[in-house]
Amino acid sequence: MAAFSRKRIVVVGDTIADQFVYGEISRVSREAPVFILRHEHTETTPGGAGNCAANLAALGAEVRLISVIGDDEAGRILLKKLGAAGINCEGLVVSSERKTTTKVRVLAGQVHSTRQQVIRIDYDSEPAISPDEREQLFLGLREEMKSAKALIISDYNYGVIDVPLTAAAWYAADQRGIPSLVDSRFRLSEFPRFTSATPNEDEIAQLSSKPLSNDAELEAAGARLLEQLEYRSLLVTRGSRGMVLFEEGNQPTHIDAIGSRQPVDVTGAGDTVIATYGLAIASGASFADAARLANFAGGIVVMKRGTATVAAEELLACISRYKV
Repeated sequence: MAAFSRKRIVVVGDTIADQFVYGEISRVSREAPVFILRHEHTETTPGGAGNCAANLAALGAEVRLISVIGDDEAGRILLKKLGAAGINCEGLVVSSERKTTTKVRVLAGQVHSTRQQVIRIDYDSEPAISPDEREQLFLGLREEMKSAKALIISDYNYGVIDVPLTAAAWYAADQRGIPSLVDSRFRLSEFPRFTSATPNEDEIAQLSSKPLSNDAELEAAGARLLEQLEYRSLLVTRGSRGMVLFEEGNQPTHIDAIGSRQPVDVTGAGDTVIATYGLAIASGASFADAARLANFAGGIVVMKRGTATVAAEELLACISRYKV
């Protein structure tokens, strides 16, 4: 962890505005059988690739973000939040033709009760990225990869990541001999030959085209995927059941979850995991040690509400608390 601050990490992917609308339940509507919420406050935080970048910055890394957002209110808020987090956004394309992908979560509760999520509304950016915007992404990628120590692809399937950009990113990382990692929502099969990836158990089951009912089936599916995609390692997250690390030539390593078995909020936890895992690998950690660090970070962030980050000091404190 002492080397985290000396590492420049490039994050490429879909930046999302995670918006949380908090309200107090005041009464039941006479118009329909629904609650009426009295608005309390609204919070907007970087999600997707933006959250991955924010977690890297919170851990002390120097971060370069390559992405596209809209020239709208949500995009302007994101730019401000990303800048305040210390993230370099020179590779962030602001488009007047697109709206910023936004996920609105409405959280409601009684006067003195904890607010709970009752609905999520997604505003997707539907227009395809224009050739000019795509060229700007390529230019930013080529420039930032010149001094990068690791590459992280954060693919939420909102249009930023396509085959040519993926190929260019992988080639740049391969030429420099730096780690390349992928977090992709159900498209992992389209990202071969990267160093590692961090799918969850459901994504492994989807790629296997069958449910995984026990550890043996998960181990078999993970081993097949590791070989098929030619990765050096594969870190599968399992929520309250921890993680499983697959490596070339080694038996799967099961890592127990840290902390409470009842998470407060899992929003963005995968971004925290790949940020910590990738930064640790870039800093010289083995895959196993990097996975254990990521497990600690994941255990911390799921106990926070909303899209959150983990600071280096929190991670060190957590390690010290559980160290035997």
